[in-house]
This record gives sequence, C-alpha cells and structure tokens, in this order.
Amino acid sequence: MCAGGAGKTPHVEYLIRLLKKDFAIATLSRGYKRKSKGYILADSKSTAEILGDEPMLFHTKHPEIKVAVDAKRVRGIENLLKEAEAPEVVILDDAFQHRAVKAGMNILLTDYTDLYINDTYLPSGRLREAKKNSARADIIIVTKTPHNATNVDLKSVIKDIKPWPYQHLFFSYLKYGALYHAYDSKEHFKAEMELFKYNVVLFSGIANNKPLVTFIREYANDVDYIDFPDHHEYSESDINVIVNKFEAIKGENKLIITTEKDAVKITNGIFADRLNKLPLYVLPIEIDLKNKTQEFNDLILKYVRANRIYHKKYSAENE
Repeated sequence: MCAGGAGKTPHVEYLIRLLKKDFAIATLSRGYKRKSKGYILADSKSTAEILGDEPMLFHTKHPEIKVAVDAKRVRGIENLLKEAEAPEVVILDDAFQHRAVKAGMNILLTDYTDLYINDTYLPSGRLREAKKNSARADIIIVTKTPHNATNVDLKSVIKDIKPWPYQHLFFSYLKYGALYHAYDSKEHFKAEMELFKYNVVLFSGIANNKPLVTFIREYANDVDYIDFPDHHEYSESDINVIVNKFEAIKGENKLIITTEKDAVKITNGIFADRLNKLPLYVLPIEIDLKNKTQEFNDLILKYVRANRIYHKKYSAENE
C-alpha cells in the first residue's frame, strides 16, 4: 500500500524464521532494480544484480528455502508451484497492491512515525492506493514503534487507525543484532558493549535510515555517515569515497559499518578483493513483537496449518 521504508524486509524474515522449520516455503519478490527479467529462482550462481538486493539477502541467509523473483506475481506463483518440490507457503514481499493475486492472508505495514492514515498519494506522499483499501488487510502491523512508547501512546494509534473488528493490529519494534565481520561472521560483537571504542564510517542505501544512524551514533565514539539512495547500485567511485573516509580517520580503532541489504551487493563482487582487507562490519536487524509475539505467531501458524497452498486462491489472469 505504501512505498518503501516501513520495514518489509525484517518482517518477511521474521515470517521465514517462523515457518521454515515446519513448512516448505518460498518468497516471491519483484526484484527491484535487478538486471534481469522474467521469473528467476535463486541458485548458487545468483547475485544481487540478478535477484535484487532483498531477495539476495533472503537467499544468502536462508539457503534452505526457495527465493524467486518475478514482476508478474501471478506468473511467479504459478512457476513456483511447478517446481519439482513445490512450496506449501509463498510469502510475497511488497505485494499488497497486486490485486490479481488472491492472497489468503494480507499483512499491511505502516510506520509508527508516518501512519498511512496521515499519508497522501505518490509522488507527494508514499501511498500507492486509497487509504480505504486498508480494509483488505487481515493484519496491520505498526512498525518501528519506539521502545519507550507507553500504553497510552499505543491506544492513541489504535484509535487513529480504527481497525475493523476482523482485523488484528500489532506493534513491532526494531531490534539490532550483534555486528559481524562481512567476511567472517564468527568475528562479532555487540554494539552496546564495544562500539564506544571506535570511530565509524557508516553507509547505507535504505529508504529510512534514521533508526540505523541513531543506533550507531548512540554507541560509537564518532560516526561519519554516507547516505545513498534506496536500493543503490554501488560503483567504484562510491567504494572510493567509503574507503577514503575510513583511511582519513586517525588511529587504529576504526570500523566501516553497513546493513545486510547493502552488504550483499558489495562483498562478493568486483569490490571483494579491496573490501575483504578492511574491518567491514554488518549490522543485522530484526523485529520484536514484545508481549504480543505468541499471539502473532499463533495467528500465522493457525492460518498456514489450515490452508497452505491451494491453487484456487490464485487468479489465472496475468498482472
């Protein structure tokens, strides 16, 4: 319903982790800014250029699941179901507005600081369709909720959204994991414990960088942040800027930090020989539903166990 920035990637990952142990699952994305066309199923030769950064991230972190891309979601689902080991569950990333797909469950994400009810259509705002279409959502998740939000604050948001009786509303909170070396994940540490020792060059190409920058600046001794556009395709000149800023920092206690989504685009390509000699660290991000975690998990699992894939849910028409 909304353009990027609400935190779709960590929420899709949450569903992957919840479901992959008990079900054969697949993710299906458009593969934004990929240099390929049509339906592609990720394999050992896949790159971010072929799949797009987010699908490549899913494939890298969860190689046991199927990860596919196709701008035409109906065709993508049909092709997934034709695979030798067809998935029981297909998680569609960023597909709420694709009405040709008759999804069994719709989850709508909206940023706590930029609720869809207060937004406007693109290009002045971020809405892709009318606010009234939020009625299609089975679940609404208010993302990036501040950890210090009170019950009064949450009740105020619920009052503003006015969910329908059949809709379930949850609040999710960002949770950063331990920083790990881009070329050796065994080398890791918690930002809260050790980042104060370091001066940091931080860079990212994500839609909403404020939580990331705030987190690193809270713990690092000093931060030089380089902001790239969302889904940025990194060039040699970009890498030069990053490396030059890093080398300009005096002393030995210095790091380069980026996001997992950015890391999959630069660590295994033409820049690898240069970057693998540097202290390049990656900050993973997850979501936390706090005291509503079990309620949310039970809701998802109950639906999946009762339905899984049944082909009549999908329209035969192309988008």
